[in-house]
Order: sequence, then C-alpha cells, then structure tokens
Amino acid sequence: MKLDILAIGAHPDDVELSCAGTIAKEVDRGKKVGILDLTRGELGTRGTAETRDQEAKNAAKILGVSIRENLEFSDAFFMNNAAHQLEIIKILRKYRPEIVLCNAIDDRHIDHGKGAKLTSDACFLSGLRKIETIYEGESQQEWRPKHVYHYIQWKNLKPDVVVDISGYIDKKMASVKAYRTQFYDEDSKEPETPISSSNFLESITYRARDLGRLINTEHAEGYTVERYPAVDSIFDLI
Repeated sequence: MKLDILAIGAHPDDVELSCAGTIAKEVDRGKKVGILDLTRGELGTRGTAETRDQEAKNAAKILGVSIRENLEFSDAFFMNNAAHQLEIIKILRKYRPEIVLCNAIDDRHIDHGKGAKLTSDACFLSGLRKIETIYEGESQQEWRPKHVYHYIQWKNLKPDVVVDISGYIDKKMASVKAYRTQFYDEDSKEPETPISSSNFLESITYRARDLGRLINTEHAEGYTVERYPAVDSIFDLI
C-alpha cells in the first residue's frame, strides 16, 4: 500500500493531539493516511502500555486511517542512531508517503524534539540508494518523502504553514478523547499530570480556534518546516 501521508509520533496520542484535524480532512478527501508510533508510551504516568495500545486502535478507527503501526522503541530512551533510523527507513520505503508529519522540533518532552530529528534524518537517508534495507525478506528501493512538516505540541511555536481544519475539530477531539486514561476525567483516581487537566483538554480547541482566527477560518493546525515549501503560483496561497 502506498500512502499519501504518514504521520509519525514519538508516543501514541502525539499525532491525535497535534494533527488529527489535518488527517481527518485528508482522509475525507480520499487520501491514504497512516500513523506510525515510535514507542508504546510505556513510561506514561497514567494507564499502561496495553491500555494505550487499545486507545491508539480506537483513535485510528475514528480518524479512518489506512494503517497504524508501532515500532516499539524504548520510551524516553530511544536514540537518533543508525539502528533506529533504519527501522523508520524500512517503514518509509514500505509505504512510500509523499508527506511526513512528525513531532515538534522543540518541546517540553525530550522525546518530541528527539523524535523530530530522528524522523527528519530518516526521511533524508531513506532516499540514499546505497543504504540497503530488507523488509520481510525482500530488498527495498530508496524513497524520500517530498515534504516533512513538524506539528506543534506543548510549546506555542510560530507556524510556517497553517492548515484550515474547519469542520473537523469534533473528529479531532473524539480521537484525542479515545485516550481515556491520559486526559481529563473527573472520576479518575490516577495521578495528575500536565496533560490530565481540564485546561489542557480545552487548550486543544482554543489553540485551533486561535490559529483559525489568524487565517480567517474557524479552526486550524500549524506546522513548522525545515525547508521552504514551494508553490507554482502566488494564487496557490490562500
């Protein structure tokens, strides 16, 4: 299966929190979208790796993505090295996405910036034909995504690209709330965390509304880039 978009996150729920509106919109437009989680989020304070696995499946179903895979890297301890890069390269060459969405380049959680650099490096290296990879017994051909966009997470980074997700905020929030153990629940007896407050849950919508306000739409999601996006015509900018 060839994907149009592959969204990659260091932890299950990174993608939903940051770019689920974009994903839902493109799925509705007929694009094939997949999600790749680097870890199972096993060091998360609330819930377990097993509950997170099921929550990730539920969220993927809500968004209607074509595939969701998990590389099961070690939460908090994965590295940007050849071994980890090669595992991502295998996935890139397997699904051959045109666009990769990935972690914020700078964020509160150390895995986010680390995941951003690891993914970006893997996307470049995947295009080098002399790097040989074998997947399920077959040699893979090189593949480099045309674009790598970094979504925005905890920190309010200044976006380079803003995507209108008006009409998709409800589906985005439904995918986020699929992670029932992670986010605000007044009946939960688990420890409080920076993302378990009602304020954090509400912030997802008010950030989307604020970005939407800036481009004169209802809701939006922002991305940063490492290289300038190009357009064929100035009229392609809306």
